[in-house]
Amino acid sequence: MIYKVYYQESLSEVPVREKTKTMFVKSDSVLNVRRSLKDRNLNIEYIGTVEGAYMDYEKENEDFKVLEL
Repeated sequence: MIYKVYYQESLSEVPVREKTKTMFVKSDSVLNVRRSLKDRNLNIEYIGTVEGAYMDYEKENEDFKVLEL
């Protein structure tokens, strides 16, 4: 499954929408995504699944890259 992770680069900053970044991660569960990203010190706001028409839309973006953790 592909997950879209919304995050802030610093744990010490308050989340601000304009500074939110995203990444796509291939994993078998949300828990494994969180475990895999734990050592990166990211402030994870939300992790959602990407599938169907939403996946097709995201693939059109030139920055679409999937991390396999």
